[in-house]
Amino acid sequence: IAVVGKYIELNDAYKSIYEALKHAGIANDAKVNIKKIDAEEIEQKGAERFLKDVAGILVPGGFGNRGIEGKIEAIRFAREKNIPFFGICLGMQCVVIEFARHVCNLKKANSTEFEKCTPYPVISLLEEQKRVKDMGGTMRLGAYPCKLKKGTFSFEAYGKEKISERHRHRYEFDTHYRRSMEKDGMVVSGTSPDLRLVEIVELKNHPWFVACQFHPEFKSKPDDCHPLFRDF
Repeated sequence: IAVVGKYIELNDAYKSIYEALKHAGIANDAKVNIKKIDAEEIEQKGAERFLKDVAGILVPGGFGNRGIEGKIEAIRFAREKNIPFFGICLGMQCVVIEFARHVCNLKKANSTEFEKCTPYPVISLLEEQKRVKDMGGTMRLGAYPCKLKKGTFSFEAYGKEKISERHRHRYEFDTHYRRSMEKDGMVVSGTSPDLRLVEIVELKNHPWFVACQFHPEFKSKPDDCHPLFRDF
C-alpha cells in the first residue's frame, strides 16, 4: 500500500495511519507492506515511477500547499488505472480538486487554502467561518454525525446509515459544485444530517475509491479495525 504524503520523512507523522493499515491486515489475514512516498517526488518525477507496482494508494491529511500537486497526480493515477484508493481529510479535498480539473474540465479548480483567487473554489471555508478571525475558531474539531447513502462502498463497509466520526480540519467541499460533479460521476456517499456538509465522496465503476473528510484512523484498534480501512 502506497502512502503518499508530505511529511514522509517524519516517522511519527502518519503513525495512526500506518497502525490502522496494520489493523486492516489483521482483519483480512494479510501482511501489509507500506510504501512511503513523498508527494514532492511525484511532482518532480511523475506518478508512474512510484505507483506502478502498488496494490492500493492512500493519501492522508495535512495542511499547506507543499506537495499538493503530487498528491493530486497520485489520485489521478489511482482513478485512471483503477487502483484501490483511500483519501483522508486533505486527501479527500485533493480528490475533489483532481476530479474537478480532469473530469469536470474546471482546469484551474483549487482550494482557497492554496489559491485564494481560484476561479473554481471547489474547496473553501463555509460562509460563517469566513467572518472568524481566530484560526482555531474556524476549525471543525471532534465527533460529528454523518448519514450514509445506501448502495455505496461506505454503506457496505459500515453496514448502517448513521455513523459518527472525528474531525480536525478547516476547509470544506463547496456544495455549489456538488450537482455538476455528481453529473460527471462522483458519488456523495456521506453527508451531515442537514445535508450542508459533504463528508464522503466515492467514484462509480472503480474497484474501490473512497475519500472522507474525517479521520477514521483515530478509531481503529488491533482487534477492531475501522470498517473503511478493512474494506480498502
